[in-house]
Amino acid sequence: MHPMSAVAAAVVKAVRIAVLKPFDIGTVGIALSITILSAVYVYAGKDAQNRVFIEGPQERWIFSLDRTETIAVSGPLGDTIVELRDRQIRVLASPCDNQTCVTAGSIRTHGQWIACLPNHVLVSIDSEKKQDEPDAAAW
Repeated sequence: MHPMSAVAAAVVKAVRIAVLKPFDIGTVGIALSITILSAVYVYAGKDAQNRVFIEGPQERWIFSLDRTETIAVSGPLGDTIVELRDRQIRVLASPCDNQTCVTAGSIRTHGQWIACLPNHVLVSIDSEKKQDEPDAAAW
């Protein structure tokens, strides 16, 4: 037997072993379906529950992400101007020196935030839930 034919025979044997059997295809299909359905269940409709939280040293506001509003949040340095429009939130102006909150741009999805630390202002998007409700980490 030629050495090349031995290699070819080994490759053919490996390919036969690697070919999926009907049960394997079914198992992979079920696992893939469960994964996709779980992702749809977890992530679908999150925007409907999201709220905008704007916090200053003296006040706290909660708005729907669908709302259009401009808010002046008073802080120790002056007013930070926050704009809600087109399901996005951004800081338009702030009296702080570094302007990091203004240059941060817009936020639009769950878990994003903008902070103006010198003026003690925090803007975030999160789900409004009851305090006694477990979070994802408790699961």
